[in-house]
Amino acid sequence: MPIEFVATSKLPTAYGDFKITVFQDPKTGEEHVALSKGLDTPPTTPVLVRIHSECLTGDAFGSLKCDCGPQLHSTMKLINDAGQGVILYLRQEGRGIGLTNKIRAYALQDQGHDTVDANLLLNLPADARRYDMCSIMLDQLQVKQVKLITNNPLKLKALTDLGIDVVDRVALTVGLNPYNEDYLKTKHDRMSHMYSKDDF
Repeated sequence: MPIEFVATSKLPTAYGDFKITVFQDPKTGEEHVALSKGLDTPPTTPVLVRIHSECLTGDAFGSLKCDCGPQLHSTMKLINDAGQGVILYLRQEGRGIGLTNKIRAYALQDQGHDTVDANLLLNLPADARRYDMCSIMLDQLQVKQVKLITNNPLKLKALTDLGIDVVDRVALTVGLNPYNEDYLKTKHDRMSHMYSKDDF
């Protein structure tokens, strides 16, 4: 069964006024969110898009272990300033391994393991996310061309493999702090994320 459009509403935020649209995957029960601006009519130019996987610790609690919260909030400001864009907020916590396993991985990181090895020690993949729902969400929003806000080449490849026209990549380097410097270096060194040496 395909992911289904469920509900939509206006959503005023600290970063501007957005529209929130919920989609549900009948197979998994997961509810994914598109947070959009300036898409009341079909866009005629490429649209700023960020695929943001749920991160309770970073997005809601302001954790300094990652850069997820700053990435989310910076993107909201960027889209509001541009007047158009969408965040596809996917409910796949901990790169798809779930909240409990993510916290177990955090405990292993506290012992000195990096984010990749922590997952592998739990017999879990380093990244278990999937992105097939993105094409359905973008189709519903009538977005045909994308300027993808990401440092992750796997997201670029995933959207391209889905037939989505990614015309540009917008780098997003925010949230670096002493608690997550090793985490970001691991993303660069072991997961091919596109940071430069100057970012660290």
